[in-house]
Amino acid sequence: MLQRTRPDRRVRAALERVADAIVQTAPRVPVRDLATLRRQFPGLGPEEIADRLVAGAVKGSATVGAGIGAAAMMPAPPAMPAELAAEIVAVASIELKLIAELHEVYGVRAAGPARQRAMAYLGAWTDERGIDAGKLISFDAVLGGPMRRRLRQQVLRRTVRNLPTLAPFLMGAAAGALMNRKDTGKLAERVRDDLRARQVPWDALTPAGGELAAPGSPGGRSGAGSTGTGLPKGDPRALPPGGR
Repeated sequence: MLQRTRPDRRVRAALERVADAIVQTAPRVPVRDLATLRRQFPGLGPEEIADRLVAGAVKGSATVGAGIGAAAMMPAPPAMPAELAAEIVAVASIELKLIAELHEVYGVRAAGPARQRAMAYLGAWTDERGIDAGKLISFDAVLGGPMRRRLRQQVLRRTVRNLPTLAPFLMGAAAGALMNRKDTGKLAERVRDDLRARQVPWDALTPAGGELAAPGSPGGRSGAGSTGTGLPKGDPRALPPGGR
């Protein structure tokens, strides 16, 4: 009985390490706000910008899969699990960036400061769907409870799907690129379907110093304590020029 539980513990510990790495990486993923995206894609509407974001993310995750698959050709079997873990974290970062920027494009930015938004988008990645923009998710909520279990299950699913990456020779590179391309594309479709149902037109959003606040959030048009700039009261950035 003891021998039967040991592999389970090792698998669980490995999943926990990868899940921890993703949680720690999420707040550091660079996310462009809507104002930046509109400057970088002038003249394009929400769907067109979303198409560009998905195309870039799909290409990025495919490149990661191909790179890890090529590394599997090297004669270092003990390093293979580490390579697989690195792939999952890298692709998760690409997909987290995509999810966050899709929420910006569709006018459904998560509520709260950047770290809290990152946790909300991590929840979206875990559940493979869009978020409730007004719902705050704390770092502690991610570290424990049902969300933590869902995150671990998502890592396990990705691990199983990405095993062909470790195939010998160039088969691993081809399989890694194909699997990651399909997974990122499917994730994008699910998230976009959710966001279209609650999309907020750009002209209905409140500008906030180059960013756009989520409607109903403290910085939004209908949020309590709004300063008219899209920033909460007390934020020094909300003061008029010369009033600091």
